[in-house]
Amino acid sequence: MPDLPLPAWIALAAVFGLVVGSFLNVVILRLPERMAAAWRQEAHDVLELEGDASPLPPGIVREPSHCPQCKHPLSAADNIPLLGWLLLRGRCRYCKARISIQYPLVELLSAVLSAVVVWKFGPSWPALAGLLLTWTLIALAGIDFRTQLLPDQLTLPLLWMGLLLALLPMFVDAPAAIIGAAIGYLSLWSVYWLFKLLTGKEGMGHGDFKLLAALGAWMGPVSLLPMILISSLIGALVGGSLIALRRHQSQVPMPFGPFIAAAGWVWFIAGPELLHGYMHVTGMQ
Repeated sequence: MPDLPLPAWIALAAVFGLVVGSFLNVVILRLPERMAAAWRQEAHDVLELEGDASPLPPGIVREPSHCPQCKHPLSAADNIPLLGWLLLRGRCRYCKARISIQYPLVELLSAVLSAVVVWKFGPSWPALAGLLLTWTLIALAGIDFRTQLLPDQLTLPLLWMGLLLALLPMFVDAPAAIIGAAIGYLSLWSVYWLFKLLTGKEGMGHGDFKLLAALGAWMGPVSLLPMILISSLIGALVGGSLIALRRHQSQVPMPFGPFIAAAGWVWFIAGPELLHGYMHVTGMQ
């Protein structure tokens, strides 16, 4: 790697994070649409329906970006991460329709979190792995927030990546990764079935099990209880705030995946420091 000072690497990570954030917006918007289209195609084939199934929506990589309203292709200037949205003042250049604030927020979040990862690990292989984890968590959180889906196309590769990295080992060793994945999945699976037996309702989706299993594979079983506690705390604060502001009805399900993703990233970056601070405050050390 080039011999650059750490601040330069952090700045490069932020700029690259902006670019990746632009791609993550495409994943967040298009992957669920393509999943739904694939499900319709499968149902069409299984039921042996006449006629053609609905065509697949735009692909994630090949099809160029376009306005969701007028479908006009966007110019290179319009596609500049964060700056393009600001220059357009949040409106399409061609039809003047509003452009969701999701676009600059995801790009900015990707830039900031990418910079933090490189600040934490420096220019290293763990930093590269951490960037892949970070970007995948952003995509999963965005998709779950919009659609209440956590696609296997993202959770399962994240799980396998954590298990494979443990063979080096990079963050945890192989036994810890395997046990972390198993306990992560079974813990929420047990909560799911207990809640369903008691209430007859589904309290969470199966994607939540897989996401926590993936995080357990990356960080081991010791991380699971803190991540569940942190995600529950974040969920309670966000959910309570939205209900208090009357932007969310108390009976409408709220996705838990974004809170698991946030808690997992926080523990990945600052887990030892948080644990040390907790033990110091409680007098356990």
